[in-house]
Amino acid sequence: MADSFDLTSVEAALVRTPFAGHLQHLPTVGSTNLLALEAAQAGASHGSVWIADEQTAGRGRGGHVWHSIPGDGLYLSVLLRPRMALIDALWLSLATGLAARAAIAAVSGLQPDIRWPNDLLIHEKKCGGILVETSAIPSQADAPTMLRYAVIGVGINVNHRTFPEEIDPFATSLRRESGDPYPRERVLIELLSAFDQEIHLLEDELRGASTRPRLLERFEGASSWVRGRRVRVDEAGGYTGVTTGLDPRGFLRVAGDDGELHTVLSGGVRPF
Repeated sequence: MADSFDLTSVEAALVRTPFAGHLQHLPTVGSTNLLALEAAQAGASHGSVWIADEQTAGRGRGGHVWHSIPGDGLYLSVLLRPRMALIDALWLSLATGLAARAAIAAVSGLQPDIRWPNDLLIHEKKCGGILVETSAIPSQADAPTMLRYAVIGVGINVNHRTFPEEIDPFATSLRRESGDPYPRERVLIELLSAFDQEIHLLEDELRGASTRPRLLERFEGASSWVRGRRVRVDEAGGYTGVTTGLDPRGFLRVAGDDGELHTVLSGGVRPF
């Protein structure tokens, strides 16, 4: 049975962020991202957040299903209407990963790794994931295609003690790793506070038109997967190789065993 969720305390803690006054909590929902996408199309405000105790049709990147136990995990989607080009949308995923990593560290003391671009791992087991879905404004003449909005879904395994047999070897939670339970409200407060800071930093970098945003450097410092990892990539027919860093857009580069330097655009990256 799901524990109660204190939305009032979350609102109070986030009063100086764009999320204050735009938080909605639901006991159960099919998918917070689908709910947010529908609301975005209907004109919902920048900073709107949907939090669910349970997702019955939660989705991960690549269409993967997210396992959801009522009250044990943190499942939310954030609607942003940033002024940024569609080509830079990947940076939102990287920034969210950094925010989620900071939140988990602040609450539990655990230090998650980030598997490019959006998996949170502890001891090589997945404890969280991110899914960014966007809508673009049609471009005018030579102007870049701009984002209309972005919906950023985050799922974090907080107090799970068990998982289904088929994913148990690959999944973990903050509670399983530390032995302690954690209030989901505190994880949410830390996550949205860190995310607010990341978005401000990203906006500053975009205004500065940096050719090498510090976001990419910070992500490389937070992820052991970006350089020197042997991986298998499910893209372009599949290939294996060693990661060699991020390109200027934030896409992962892999020196393939086939002798080619590959840029990973959307394929899953796994150990090999």
